[in-house]
This record gives sequence, C-alpha cells and structure tokens, in this order.
Amino acid sequence: METDILGPPYERQTLDLGHDEEGPVVATLVRRRAPEPTGRAVLWVPGWSDYFFQTHAAEHFVAAGFDFYAIDLRKYGRSLRSHQTPNFCHRLDEYFPDLDEAARIIRVEDRHDRLLVAAHSTGGLTAALWAHQRRGTGTVDALFLNSPFFDLNLPALLRVPARITAVRLARRQPYAVLRRPPVTGYGHSLHAAHRGEWSYDLAWKPVGGFPIRYGWLAAVHAGHRRLHAGLSIDVPVLVGCSTRSYRALQWHALAHRADAVLDVTDIVRWAPQLGGHVTVLRVDGGMHDLTLSAAPVRARLFSELSRWTAAYVAGAPPEIPAPVPPPVGTPPTAGAAVSADPG
Repeated sequence: METDILGPPYERQTLDLGHDEEGPVVATLVRRRAPEPTGRAVLWVPGWSDYFFQTHAAEHFVAAGFDFYAIDLRKYGRSLRSHQTPNFCHRLDEYFPDLDEAARIIRVEDRHDRLLVAAHSTGGLTAALWAHQRRGTGTVDALFLNSPFFDLNLPALLRVPARITAVRLARRQPYAVLRRPPVTGYGHSLHAAHRGEWSYDLAWKPVGGFPIRYGWLAAVHAGHRRLHAGLSIDVPVLVGCSTRSYRALQWHALAHRADAVLDVTDIVRWAPQLGGHVTVLRVDGGMHDLTLSAAPVRARLFSELSRWTAAYVAGAPPEIPAPVPPPVGTPPTAGAAVSADPG
C-alpha cells in the first residue's frame, strides 16, 4: 500500500489484472483502517462515470468499526490509463476479477471475517450479479445497493427498441457513441463549481458523464435481463433509493431532492428479484447517490444503515432461505421478502 491521492490515512494498492484488447488493465484498492480491528470491512463500489472520493461515507463506516475499502474498477478513476476507453466494458462480468481480488485481499491478506459490499448505481447492478455468482462461497456477508441501476430510465414504449438497437450496434461497432443531448443536471447538482457541495476530479467524473457507447449499453442490457429473470443472492440485501425521481437534461432545483438519473419505481419493482432477504429503504429527499444528498438526508440514511448493519453484519450471519428464481418473463411482485420504508 502507498499513500492515496486523498492523503493519510487513505492508502491505495494497484491490482494487476492482465491485459484486454486495449492493453494492460489494473484496478485500484483504497483502504482506510478503523482505530481498532473488529474483523469487519466494507468494500465501496462506485457507479458509472464515478470513482471513490466520498470520504464522509468512509468516516461513517470507520466510526462504526469497519475497515473501509473502495475499489476503482478497471478503466475507472485511479485505474484509468491513457490507452483505455473510460468506463467501457463488453460484459459486466469483466469486473468480477476486480471484485474477486479485492475480496481476497480483504478476507485473506487483511484477515476480515465479515464483508459488507456497498455499491452505487451501475456498480450496484454489477455487485448484485457478482454476489449471485459467488453465492455459497462465503465471499460476501451483506450488500448495500445505493440507487442501483436496475432498468433503463426510458418510457416503456422506448425500452425494447432501445435495447434491440444497442445489441445490434454493439455487435458491429461496440465503441460507437450513442448520440444524445448533453445531460448536465445531475452533475451540476453535485459539483461545488456549479450548484453542489462536493469537490472531485472532473476528469474522472465529468459533469455530463462519459460518452455512452453501444458495447457498454448492451452489457448493461444483458445485466438487466439476468436480474429481471431472478437472482439467488444468499445474503441480506439493503436496497436504498429516493422517494421520487426527476429527469431533465439541464439543471433544476428538484435535482437536489430527487433521483435525477434513474426511475426509482424501477428500483423498487426489481428489488425482489435479488434474492430471499431484501429490505427496501426509501429516503425522502434523496439524490441519485444517496450519500451525496443534503446533510439532513444523508444523516437519516447513515442512521438507517447503522441499524441495518448492526442487525445483519455485526453479528452471526442469519439463515437465509435459498430462493427459487421465477421463470424468465415472470413479472416480480412486492411480496413478504421486501419491507418497504416509505421515508
């Protein structure tokens, strides 16, 4: 480990992940130790067009007795190299080796016996698919999914044509860029240079996000299809999202009090497909990244998160029944597996 760009007490380690079609690939694991060892750790997985800078979230977990880790996945943030296409992948499972190696270091080298994975947006979708693939191995003890990307935020009539187009073009031109108007509202609501309270590197987290490429969009579509068919995650899952959405290309004050990126009804709709033990937390006034919401909102989020982790991460792992995934195409229902907090 070496000192991270955030300065002490943050350290980082570069993970060599071999090569892909663009050349050498690495991920970056950031660590901050708690004052006293407890055997508990959290692994933070950022969303798309994102990287770890949310030190206030790290401080929350450290104060709760967790050693804090964050991973900038391949081609994200600290791991982005000049020969690479930012945040691009052909399949979401390309990130599984990144998560596997991070979990190995946390579990084996640093000797933690409890691991909570806290993942945001596209990171939430990827982490859910990874946890499903690693079920039964004891790799993960619990998941906190912060506004996970469970479906395209498009009108229902446009979703199928959008998916068909993405898949078709991804086969021929995976790096071709989707043409769209500039979408800056969410970025303006966050960054201190505009209308937000946070300072971060705009080269790694641009105001309007990185260009959307058809290969990446097809990878996300495949991930959505797998989730919608039903996963069998065998550990407790907390799904957090706002109580409302606001979708606009440019700035509006509602972006400070709503999810300005995803439709939260999609998040709630698909949450039961994760597994047999899912809790849904609706946070009134929450932004897309709940941890970047206004101070009173994130205080409530961290309070609820503390209660949940005390129940499901601090003690012995609960017995979770193995769910039976529904047939492909079966619409999900909000059954007893989900406890809804209306915020």
